[in-house]
Amino acid sequence: QVQLVESGGGLVQPGGSLRLSCAASGSIGNIDDMGWYRQAPGEQRELVATITRRGTTRSADSVKGRFTISRDAAKNTVDLQMNSLKPEDTAVYYCTARIRPWLGGENYWGKGTLVTVSS
Repeated sequence: QVQLVESGGGLVQPGGSLRLSCAASGSIGNIDDMGWYRQAPGEQRELVATITRRGTTRSADSVKGRFTISRDAAKNTVDLQMNSLKPEDTAVYYCTARIRPWLGGENYWGKGTLVTVSS
């Protein structure tokens, strides 16, 4: 079992910055990749960024150059640094973790944290 808890969301003006954090607990040694998804009001959930056990990162085209995902294995956390925020970034942001395939391959999700970008 893996538990994920997001924090750091809030209200920010366009052009501002926020740093989201995801704390993992439980069988964290079984985790393969981790990432962030988001869901805007009335929209489907979409991938924001992912990071592997070795630190290789990928991000959606819409956030490249603005968002950076990072992972601290010692603290069991994954962060998302968000800069130059736009109103269209407004969404609930969810942390996700994938278990290594030979250990089951399950996906775990946090409950989400709300980011609102508005003047």
